[in-house]
Amino acid sequence: MKKNLTLENAIATIPSGAVVMVGGFGNPGTPFSLINEILRQGQTDLTLIKNDANEVGHGVSRLIENGQVRKLITTHIGLNKVVIDHLNRGDIDVEFHPQGMLAEKIRTAGSGSFGFLTDIGMDSEITRPEDLLDWQGKTYKVEMALSADFALIHAAQADWLGNLVYQGSAINFSPLMAMAANHVIVETPDLGAPGRFKPEHVHTPSAFVDSVVQLESLTSDYGILEHHVRR
Repeated sequence: MKKNLTLENAIATIPSGAVVMVGGFGNPGTPFSLINEILRQGQTDLTLIKNDANEVGHGVSRLIENGQVRKLITTHIGLNKVVIDHLNRGDIDVEFHPQGMLAEKIRTAGSGSFGFLTDIGMDSEITRPEDLLDWQGKTYKVEMALSADFALIHAAQADWLGNLVYQGSAINFSPLMAMAANHVIVETPDLGAPGRFKPEHVHTPSAFVDSVVQLESLTSDYGILEHHVRR
């Protein structure tokens, strides 16, 4: 079954108050067109989960600047002075996790587990006494899995069924988020018929994808995301 949707209809499935994972590693892999459609439609009170806050005036930063985001779960925002200012004023709540920890929390949710044990950050301010657990003679921190209502993903290539291929560092978080969200919306500039990919070349299988939006072109937002994928 084809999973093609228009950009407007795909994003219209997201209600205000939703928890939304956003793929990408800086600019690479960020689904700018999906984000910009949320900006246009105006969903509010969103909780966003993304590795970073993008740069000022781009990506999720635009949603934060426009007052549509209640909380950001991320690893760093140091490249975005405007988002830092929003945090310092109390306009948004920001929850930080080390980058590898954020990835593992998302991966754990996608694997159907509820959490995992780690010894990372045991003696730091990010660990509370209630987070600790003794097991087999050692003390560990309990890290809970992190899931979402929706995931927004940019794929370099896709087919109508939702099989996805990523490019470059876009592969860091996007496959994990596609497994950890209840509803996955994908944008791609290169959409074709099933059978175009060898099974071993597929990064995210179609079973995890709910809708695919074909982009007519990549805007200037994408910067270095010009795709040169071998066919």
